[in-house]
Amino acid sequence: MHHSPKTAPECPFTKRFPSALNKDDKYFMELAYNQAIEAWKQNEVPIGAVVEFQGEIVGAAHNQVESNNDPTAHAEMLAITQASSAIKNWRLNEATLYVTKEPCPMCSGATMMSRLKRVVYAIPDPKMGGLGGLYDVNSYPSINHSLEVEIGVLKEECLQLIQAFFQLKRAHNKGSI
Repeated sequence: MHHSPKTAPECPFTKRFPSALNKDDKYFMELAYNQAIEAWKQNEVPIGAVVEFQGEIVGAAHNQVESNNDPTAHAEMLAITQASSAIKNWRLNEATLYVTKEPCPMCSGATMMSRLKRVVYAIPDPKMGGLGGLYDVNSYPSINHSLEVEIGVLKEECLQLIQAFFQLKRAHNKGSI
């Protein structure tokens, strides 16, 4: 039986410190990127998410699937839950979710159920994406809510982060057998 080590490979990436003077898509995605680095340090798949509402962060999270032993503990799910709690409303009509990788089908469903206004993601996911990659929950005409979706903000940085994690993790695991 293959048992993965509890420690993460050393993270060669550093957090970003965007200027709050220009709170644009890149600014919020850089904060999601910082969450992804936190995930790496906890030996989680490095995906981060933040929810912006009226120019403020009301949710910020990273993957916690391993640490919580919970397959639903994706960055997006946790950030959406925090945001709903912060604004005391499950309807996030005026909020935007920023996430470093395209949401999976579960998380894409949650973006619809929470009535988010926008979802901005860095990297498309052709294998598991639910907002255009594998399929698009946003395209079903029977759903009474439609998201604005923006793709590719900070794409290179987020892609390098996740690719490096898996490359280093494979090397790390080989060395520990």
